[in-house]
Amino acid sequence: MKNLKIFYLLALHSLKTTFQGRVGTVLFMLGKIVRVAFIFIFIAIVFSRTQLIKGYSLNQILLFYLTYNIIDTLGQIFYREVYRFKPLVVSGGFDLILLKPFHPFIRILVGGMDFLDAFLIIPYILTALYIYITGFHGGVFPFLIYIVFLFNSMLLVTAFHIIVLCVGIITSEVDHTIMIYRDITSLGRFPMDIYKEPVRGFFTFVIPIGVMMTVPSQALMGILSWQMAVFSFLVSCSLLGSSLVFWQFALKKYQSWGG
Repeated sequence: MKNLKIFYLLALHSLKTTFQGRVGTVLFMLGKIVRVAFIFIFIAIVFSRTQLIKGYSLNQILLFYLTYNIIDTLGQIFYREVYRFKPLVVSGGFDLILLKPFHPFIRILVGGMDFLDAFLIIPYILTALYIYITGFHGGVFPFLIYIVFLFNSMLLVTAFHIIVLCVGIITSEVDHTIMIYRDITSLGRFPMDIYKEPVRGFFTFVIPIGVMMTVPSQALMGILSWQMAVFSFLVSCSLLGSSLVFWQFALKKYQSWGG
């Protein structure tokens, strides 16, 4: 309860900070909307020339894209503070966080919620739900399974962000690492099946972007094998556990005042 109260206070502070610059907030929201709209236009243009892409219909491709946006946006909502971690390491301010009587993740991982992205995720979820109800008629149970696999994907997102924090402690570099992560995850906008081997295998079994972004949609459509379902849970738990071990290693390397 103490940690939840601290999280609430930090989130409230972040909300107040966000709305201090109202003009910038509006422009940021418009930019996000335009970017998403252009992707939808691109998908529509592609399907005006063909009916299937690697065996997937328009509705299925849209579900993959919306799922990617939901997972990516959830990561930005809860873990935005990771983007601001570098100055704490360089200045030595991370020392003060380590001395606080709560886990540092509450401050450096989830301590700066991005409420602008929180407003944008609602249309993604509603659109995905509408496409599923009107285009698939699969009932409630597949959608519940979909939620379970979304949670599993968020475990992977959490692990990747913890790894970024660890790299930041060891090298004092966060900006490039987090942007590399964003660039790699953008491959998951569309199903991994559209990529040729060995790219598809690498980003499914080595760097599990396919597990993170593709598996939930496949579960919703009923085309996910039980082997891949089990593998996805094993991968998420293993990577999260490894990231926590890496975190302990990184803390031992931290020397204060510049890493």
